[in-house]
Amino acid sequence: MTDVSPKVLEFLQHVHPYDSLPQDELVRVASCFCRSEVPSGTAIYTVGDPITSVYLVKSGTIEVTDAHGALVSMLSPRNSFGERGLMRDGLAVTTATTTSDSVILSLPGDELRHLIANFPAFERFFSRGQSGRSARQNDLATLKVAELMARKPVSVTPQTTAQEAAKLMREKRFSCVPVVEGEMLVGIVTTRDLSGRVLAEGRAPDTPVSEIMTPDPLSLSPQSLGSDILHIMLENRIGHLPVARDGKLLGMITQTDLTRFQAISSAQLVRDAAMAESYQDLAHVTERIPQLLVQLVAAHNAHEVVTRLITDIADTVTRRLLKLAEEKLGPPPVPYLWAACGSQGRQEQTGVSDQDNCIIIDDAVTPDDMPYFAELARFVSDGLNEAGYFYCPGDMMATNPRWCQPVAIWRRYFQGWINTPSPEAQMLASVMFDLRPIGGQVSLFRNLQDETLEKASKNSIFVAHMISNSVKHTPPLGLLRSFATIRSGEHKNHVDMKLTGVVPVTDLARVYALRGRISAANTRARLLEAEEKGIISVSGARDLIEAFDLIANLRLENQANLVRMGRKPDNFLAPSDLSDFERSHLRDAFVVVRTMQSAVGQLAGTLG
Repeated sequence: MTDVSPKVLEFLQHVHPYDSLPQDELVRVASCFCRSEVPSGTAIYTVGDPITSVYLVKSGTIEVTDAHGALVSMLSPRNSFGERGLMRDGLAVTTATTTSDSVILSLPGDELRHLIANFPAFERFFSRGQSGRSARQNDLATLKVAELMARKPVSVTPQTTAQEAAKLMREKRFSCVPVVEGEMLVGIVTTRDLSGRVLAEGRAPDTPVSEIMTPDPLSLSPQSLGSDILHIMLENRIGHLPVARDGKLLGMITQTDLTRFQAISSAQLVRDAAMAESYQDLAHVTERIPQLLVQLVAAHNAHEVVTRLITDIADTVTRRLLKLAEEKLGPPPVPYLWAACGSQGRQEQTGVSDQDNCIIIDDAVTPDDMPYFAELARFVSDGLNEAGYFYCPGDMMATNPRWCQPVAIWRRYFQGWINTPSPEAQMLASVMFDLRPIGGQVSLFRNLQDETLEKASKNSIFVAHMISNSVKHTPPLGLLRSFATIRSGEHKNHVDMKLTGVVPVTDLARVYALRGRISAANTRARLLEAEEKGIISVSGARDLIEAFDLIANLRLENQANLVRMGRKPDNFLAPSDLSDFERSHLRDAFVVVRTMQSAVGQLAGTLG
């Protein structure tokens, strides 16, 4: 290999994402590339080989095949390859072979990682290959907040005076400024606060901002989707959002940050739901979800993006119903929290969803207050049903008095399930460990969740029972690389992509979250955090995540196909409808899940 940075520089100026680099950085990166002339029929690497560089085709063609020799892709000039192995375990997961005399450029892995860490365009471009998905449109809906936020936000302390804050905002031309104590976000001050709470009320200029700020403001995590920004801003009629992790301020997002991005369809449904005045209005919103599903899948969005956007609509519908209920019933007598479990709790709703929810009430509640919450639950649950989120067959809803209780009762529930892990307790704990706040007083849940995760993770017998419960749903693997399909009835010769596909991974992720005291409810987020915390090995996590991605994506594609045919989406897929390539990979994904179930099942034996 010979260093030919001048020629490389000229070539990179026309290759994305290198063309997005500042000129000085592009010159530096060009000097790091090496050039190699490779004859036709040469294997650049094979499955299992160590990968230390990412490759770029300057001329020629490259054939990429999987471990079974199946064609994955054909590459031509300006295409990159090798990044999956580089980012995975440093080992190739495919074989790359030249099919013509080719010129290949290689960039050291450390350089690629530097570019991914410092330039969002590289993170977006190369992350698409981690699950084998096509590049997706660079729009607000699918970008992560970390790519949009101002990473070094200007902030003030609670002791800063209103006048000092106003001067700072004028100098920086900001409409708001976060308030931090140490590194912790405690509030936010806006120009509206300065005019409405200082000038309009005749307060002195030296009034500390702690007296005029909005405490505990809405915030997002850096891993939130860009659509979250627009949805929250639309629903709450605000133009700024702090970005925080574990309460620590990381950045700020304002409307001006969003001017070059758009998210039309899902944001429009959120907007319409937030403005609805009746059950019927909400039903008109949700009846458009199947078409949204088709559009999102057709645009090659990842399953976690599709289900997140669809769940956002359910969240908005729920919050709108809560507001309509309070307008009808009056303000609540004590604070409460409406929480969702099931697929809504995990932010994994598809085109098929019932409702699973509960109400957690402040311990100050009295017996005389309880009829209010029963009426609230009925109003919201009926509205959800009218909007297409059907009543839960297992009555796991806030309308069931059992699931509409004060914090103290909920604490007793969880403690009882942990101390006496009966089959019912395991089932209920599995459902309730997926709880996510939707509307009301979020603080009612935070302490309860932290306490429960700590106690449950320390009880080895309970953990062992939860592990045993998590392996009851197994992937539909048959003999001789076939599938164990349903044998009779309406769905004969189909596989249930929910019960035997997604659910086994969801159950595993819940166990990992329990062992690692991971507060996230989303399955993919749990797997990623479990990998970070060492609960599962890097290779095991990546294999399971990729298997989950494939299963979940095929499930959504099947639902979208049913909608296109004028049918209601469901979870049943006929393997015969798949290509040989797709069937092979689906079965491989099921094998990965079954292997991980076996591994966690052996752990249960050591704990019990």
